[in-house]
Amino acid sequence: MSRTAVLTPNGALAAGPMAALLANHAIPGCEVTGTGTSGRSHIRLLPTPGGPRRIAVTIRPDAVELTADTDDDAEFAHLTRTTRRWLDLDTDTTAVERAFDADPLLGPLVRRRPGLRAVGYPDAFEAAVMTVLGQQVSVAAGGTFGGRLAAAYGEPSASGLTLFPTARSIAAAPHEELRAAVGVTRTRAATVQNVARAVVGGLTLDPDADHALQRRELLAIPGIGPWSADYLAVRVLRDPDAFTPGDLVARRALGNPSIRDAERLSEAWRPYRAYALFHLWTAATYSGP
Repeated sequence: MSRTAVLTPNGALAAGPMAALLANHAIPGCEVTGTGTSGRSHIRLLPTPGGPRRIAVTIRPDAVELTADTDDDAEFAHLTRTTRRWLDLDTDTTAVERAFDADPLLGPLVRRRPGLRAVGYPDAFEAAVMTVLGQQVSVAAGGTFGGRLAAAYGEPSASGLTLFPTARSIAAAPHEELRAAVGVTRTRAATVQNVARAVVGGLTLDPDADHALQRRELLAIPGIGPWSADYLAVRVLRDPDAFTPGDLVARRALGNPSIRDAERLSEAWRPYRAYALFHLWTAATYSGP
């Protein structure tokens, strides 16, 4: 049995960029995207206290429709909260747009795409691993690596979808076996396992916890550098003022400044630098409305 709810955003909704981001970053085997009569859909498993549940989100022009395979009120409420946070539906984007309106670079971008959301990840460990796998490669290549990792160590479900591997399963995998299964370098495979062992050892990536402390803990993991820590601050810790000055796509959108100059330029966009980043990413990679 399934339940459905319409999740209304706080302000406008830039549906096209949201749907495109979900499709571009989908992990093969774990996530499926498609187009229906009312919008573009994204299907995956989400964890609940009672176990993983299949959900489908349909991105409509004015709202997100959530359908979940559960008839339990508490589970459905949990999935609703997770989805709202994941898709950043509670942020008042009107306030963000007012803050950027007079900016010569961002003003035209926010007027073109009002309601652009800082879409995150629904699972912190999955996000951390996919960030590592996506370092210095294309989004498509990172997705391919993630799909291989899930096929080797994930948990198949009756829905036909695979649940992304747990930290324990990745931490315990023989290193060479994991490297060969995913097709990455030994260094990249080691970083994936370092992240998994840190999570098993107590690392949590929690938007409601101390962001500075979590950043220090991330940077202490061998193989995790400033770009990865900054990226996770934006997409997992949900810090509205986080920024990735080392991001190549963002720097291209800024005219290819140095990392130091990109950081300096971003000061004008406080306290919403994460939203500036999403507008820069979208302008550089998305041509739709």
